[in-house]
Formats: sequence, C-alpha cells, structure tokens
Amino acid sequence: MKNLFRPKLIDTLKGYSAKQLVSDFVAGLIVAIIALPLSIALAIASGVSPEKGIYTAIIAGFAISLLGGSRVNISGPTAAFATIVAGIVAAHGMEGLILATLMAGVILILMGLLKFGSLIKYIPCTITTGFTAGIAVTIAIGQLKDFLGLTYPEGTHAVETMEKAEAVAKSIHTANLWALLVGGVALAILIVWPYISKKIPGSLIAVLVGSGMVFLFDIPVNTIGDLYAIDGALPSFALPSFSPELLIKLLPNAVTIAVLAGIESLLSCVVSDGMIGDKHNSNTELIAQGVGNICSGLFGGIPATGAIARTAANVKNGGRTPVAGMVHAAVLLLVLVALMPLASYIPMPVIAAILFMVAYNMSEWRGFVKLCKTAPLTDILVLIVTFVLTVVFDLVVAIAVGMILAVVFFMKHMTDHTRLRVWTHDVEGRKKELPRRVSVIELDGPMFFASADKFGDMHGENDTKVLILRMHDVPYLDATAMKNLFALQKLCKDKEVALLLCHVEEQPLAAMKRAGLVKALGEECLVQTIDDALALANTYLE
Repeated sequence: MKNLFRPKLIDTLKGYSAKQLVSDFVAGLIVAIIALPLSIALAIASGVSPEKGIYTAIIAGFAISLLGGSRVNISGPTAAFATIVAGIVAAHGMEGLILATLMAGVILILMGLLKFGSLIKYIPCTITTGFTAGIAVTIAIGQLKDFLGLTYPEGTHAVETMEKAEAVAKSIHTANLWALLVGGVALAILIVWPYISKKIPGSLIAVLVGSGMVFLFDIPVNTIGDLYAIDGALPSFALPSFSPELLIKLLPNAVTIAVLAGIESLLSCVVSDGMIGDKHNSNTELIAQGVGNICSGLFGGIPATGAIARTAANVKNGGRTPVAGMVHAAVLLLVLVALMPLASYIPMPVIAAILFMVAYNMSEWRGFVKLCKTAPLTDILVLIVTFVLTVVFDLVVAIAVGMILAVVFFMKHMTDHTRLRVWTHDVEGRKKELPRRVSVIELDGPMFFASADKFGDMHGENDTKVLILRMHDVPYLDATAMKNLFALQKLCKDKEVALLLCHVEEQPLAAMKRAGLVKALGEECLVQTIDDALALANTYLE
C-alpha cells in the first residue's frame, strides 16, 4: 500500500527550504493568473456558469496537489471535458453532471487501487491524437456563435457539434461586426503577446483590453453578465439526488470522464517528469484525481484533470513541489471572493477568442499531419475514424470504435507475422542433417486465437514418424491455440507419430502444464534444444 499510494508532498517536504517556498509561491501565483480566465472560459464552454470553473480549479486543484503522485502537476478544468460536460448538462442538468463527476471520481480511485496506472500506455497515440484533435474542432465550432455575435432563432436546439455547425450556417447573416472586432482584437493579442512577454499570460491581457473596449466605448456585444448570473460566494457542499435509472444512464459518461482524466493527468505527469528529471507515481496520481473529482462534484464543480499547459508554466516559473499547486488554488480562492463580480464585464467574444487558442494549442495539428504522412495505413484509419466520430457523434463512440479498430488491426498484424517454417534436409544456412522420416516445423510469433488455426498446417511428410515443433520464437500461447495443439497431439497419436517440442518459452510452457498437455505428451517429449530433439527422434526411429 505504501508504494501504491504515497503522495509526493510527503517526500518533497523533507528538507523543504524557505528559498523553495518563495519559488513555489511565485509559480503558484503565476499559474493562478493563467488559470483564472481559462477556468471561466472552460466553464462557459462546458455549459455551466463561470464560477463553476473557478470552484473546480480551487477544490480539485488543491486536493490533487495535496494527494497526487507528481511534484508539479497542476489540475483543474480542461478543454478535453468541455463537449462531454456540455452534453451531460443539456441532457441531465447540473445534478446529472455532479453525479457523473462523482462516479468518475470513484472509478479513478478504483483504477489507482487496481494499479491501472501502467495500463494507460496501452491506448494508442492514434486514438489520443484523434480524439484530442476532434475535441479541438468541437470547441472551435462551439465558439463561433459568440465570436461572430450571432443570434439564433427562438427554439433553436444546438447541443451536439453538428447541430451547432448547422445553426451557425443558418444564422450567419445575423453576425455582429462589433463582436467580430472585439473578438478579433482579443485573438490578435493572444497570438502576438507570447512574443512580447512570457511572464504575463496573454489571456489576461486580452480580457483586460477587451473588457476595456466594451466598457469605455459602450460597444454593443454580449458580456458574461448579460448571459450568466455571477456568483462570487464560496462553494457549498451538496449531495445530488439520484436514482438507479439515472446512474445507469450516466455510467458511460462517467467511464469516459474517468478514462480521459486518467490519460490527461498521466500525460501531464510524463511531460513534467521530463522537465524536472523526476518520476511520478501513476497509481497515486489516479487515486488523487479520483478524490479531487469527488470533492469537485460535492462542491458544485465540474470534472478536473492534469492540465499540461498550466503544469509546464508551473515548472518554468520555479515550481518544484505540490506546494505550488496548493498556492495556485489558494490565490484563486481569494480572487473568487474579492474579484469574481468583475467577471461579468468580460465580453463573450473575448471568451471565444481564448477558447479558439485553447483549441488550436490542444489540436496538435502538426502531430496529426505527421501521423497521416508517416504512419501505416491502418493507423491512419484509426486516427481519422476517431477524429471524425468525435466531431460527428461524441467521445464515447469515438474511443470505443477507435479501440476496437486498433485491437482488430493489431491482431491482424500479429497474425500476418506469425509464420511456420518447415525445415528440409538441405536448409540453406543450417548444418543440421535431418534424419529420414523426421519433420521439423519452426513456429515464429505469438499463437493466439487469431493465428491458432496455423496448427492445422503442421504436418510432416506422409512417411513422417517424428514431428518436432521448434518454439523458440513463440512468446505467447492462448487457450484457443492450446486447444488446437491438443488436437495436433491427438492426430499424431492416432497416426503413431511422435510429437516433440523444443525451445519452449516460459509462458507457453506454464500454459501447457496448467492445461495438461505436458502430461499428455510425456515430460520426455519436451526438450531444451533442437539437438536434443533430433537425438530423441533417432531413438524413436530405432
């Protein structure tokens, strides 16, 4: 249990110095400044009120830093959850979202306790790249309305991405040029500002400039205050009401949130490990993410996970312990209490511009294009299908279909590379002279259900009396392959052909012993080397 759950805070506080405290405080302060507009924007993109994003960054951010398995990971609301959260809110309201977040937290804790941290690496990069790019597109499409200042006809239903795209196309004639001006200025600032200053986030400058333009010149565009009631009160504890039927309906969404949170947080940890030369505890991180999401849900927040951009900013500004993440949460708490009402003046086109940049940065389009140019055709197909399904349908469908395709293609590749090679009396490069009436078949590759039928091709010449299977390159044997191997053993017995196995690897040998094949063959029929097998074959022939 000690290795399973050991927060990094315990290790980092040993020898903690005042100098490091100052560095962590400065890093936490800067990350809080970055997180403030992002948390508000991501909450709005998720279909909830702005303060919910701040609640999430405060509560989940503090809990995960306190209990997490990384020294520097910063957690909070991220763009990956925006579309799925918006869908839950539209279908089941805030109560449904809170319940899904709580369920996801429990699933994350179970994933950590069951040591699933290492299993995240088995999700192909084609799937993560595909759905990440898909999420970026859905976020961008969802912000076109506010960026262009569109007015939808009354009764317009635009929840799914394709519905939003259709609504934008039908309402494009209602575009507000003032909104486009404010959004365009904000977007220009976000693009140019990183070349001016790395310390002050461009999103903060865009918010200040955009809000100033609207306030000073009375520009007719929607602000956050026009669409949402801003609540600067502290988050309050509340248990959601639920029913068994609702739990079942929300379970797929909860699983998706948990898997996404696990993937994003552990990717963030891997990136930060490379930046500071440390190694995170993946199972501890999953448990902490679970606790953080439960706490967020109980206090009215939305799903949270590790945020790569905020984590990188933390490292670059001197953060080296979880204290920086806790400071970031504390600063946001002060902002919530003292300055949250001012958020009502932020123009919606500015929020849209910020989310455009979030979508651009998370899309990783260069990696997407590189995969399309260099990856095998089957990998490209998985990538494109996952991307398209994320945009057209939703994340649950995209990940499920993507994983099924990836597994099927993987099995096909493994089957194609599983070969049988029949030794002849004059095999080139081999100095073994095979005795007459002895056949040697060399197996190459894993023998599992997709390739197990190859055992049906194992036969020697018509006058074969000894059949040797050389299994040096068979790392794995499953139940279906074992069944077919038993059938081969029975066929050899019926034909009075001796079946010998040599060079059997550890896993296949253990499987054979459990299944009883070793007993059926006889211990003497399993030998170490091909020389031993040929010597034994000569004995049988004599």
